[in-house]
Amino acid sequence: MMELIKTLLYSDLGNAVSNGAMLVFRVLLAVELFRVHGLRKFTGEKEIVPNPLGLPAVINQFMATFADTVVPLLVILGIGTRLAVWPTIGVTAVGYFVVHRHDSIAVRDVPYVYTICFLLIAFVGPGAYSLDHYLYSLLNK
Repeated sequence: MMELIKTLLYSDLGNAVSNGAMLVFRVLLAVELFRVHGLRKFTGEKEIVPNPLGLPAVINQFMATFADTVVPLLVILGIGTRLAVWPTIGVTAVGYFVVHRHDSIAVRDVPYVYTICFLLIAFVGPGAYSLDHYLYSLLNK
């Protein structure tokens, strides 16, 4: 179990430039997701969240809210990153493959780009400038 945790936390991309680039990439991506989609949850702006999978409304709303508000914070901090991004990947992939499947490419590209970007973070990790890397260092003492 400890080895699995270490594997999930390990995130050094090999050099300062790559780690710095991943820091900038993940922070800008998460800030944009929160700014465009997450802030709506706090402003009282009425948002209709599509439910193409027929989930109970409370669960559907919770998943969308979590993916747009909590996940960006976790990604910015780089904590639990590889696992944290999966709800957002799920929401954006459903947006691309189900909700917008008949829409034009111009509409479908937003959930597509979010899905690809968060998949990159899931597989590569947040880089050495993250709380994940700090926790990994503590576990290896």
